[in-house]
Amino acid sequence: MYAFGICIDRHYLTPGLATITSLADSLNPHARKAAALRFLSFDLGACQVRLLADLAKRVGFGSFALARRSPLRSARMADASYITVTTYLRFEFTPEFVRRPYLIYVDADVLARGDLTAPLNALREGEVGAVHDEFNPSVGGCPALPGAAERWPHLKGRPYYNAGLLWAHTADLPHIRHGVEQALVRHRRHILHNDQDALNLWLLRTGRVRPVGADYNRFEVDRYLERGDWVRRVLTRPLRSDPAARLVHFVGPEKPWQARCPATDDVREYRASLARTLRHVRALGAAHPEPAGLR
Repeated sequence: MYAFGICIDRHYLTPGLATITSLADSLNPHARKAAALRFLSFDLGACQVRLLADLAKRVGFGSFALARRSPLRSARMADASYITVTTYLRFEFTPEFVRRPYLIYVDADVLARGDLTAPLNALREGEVGAVHDEFNPSVGGCPALPGAAERWPHLKGRPYYNAGLLWAHTADLPHIRHGVEQALVRHRRHILHNDQDALNLWLLRTGRVRPVGADYNRFEVDRYLERGDWVRRVLTRPLRSDPAARLVHFVGPEKPWQARCPATDDVREYRASLARTLRHVRALGAAHPEPAGLR
């Protein structure tokens, strides 16, 4: 019925493994068996691919595949402070590779806490399901899409969406890719947040977005409060861990698998999940050396 799509490079092998485990934990055994995992990468070695496949099988997923892809030729890294060109691979999933009617795209820097599949029930043909971005609330009211509100005044105040979790009909993937590529080619001066800005330009132009509840892509914000107060000026919700969040997204340069990341409640929960992942890896045997954990 559906596949989870994840993009990683060799630097994200450990969080990629952790994502497999948390997605498995978010589903009951029957749903896990019916679901597929689809990975894209351009630099993983054969042993790393085998480790991902073996872990997916061990935790109960019924199907796993990884393909090697290159990012769009028009890819532009306007923000490369902690993001790599791997981010553009999210638009390289194809119907022939996914082989399921639906794709749920998931970033690798997340902790899945609950079932992420319910938004597929409301998704119409041609629509992309997405969650309002907590740090970039609206066009013209945030740093994203610089100059777009001035160039197209009718877009001012329109919602801006985060690309870390997306729902789509697999048949629509080529159209989404084409729309993103056109936005990158024609409107480069409005691109700040890389492929996410390009996706939002396409969504704004076509109106093909199905808004999904905030609990499906909730940012972890306690780390930011330890570094400054700016997040209080951006967010209107209570600044604490949300127990109802179905997915916690660790946006920004500090990641929970890194030792320097502040140990907030959500980070500790992530690290417990990562520890379970590494126990699975050890149980798979000597053929799979344990990857770096907290670094």
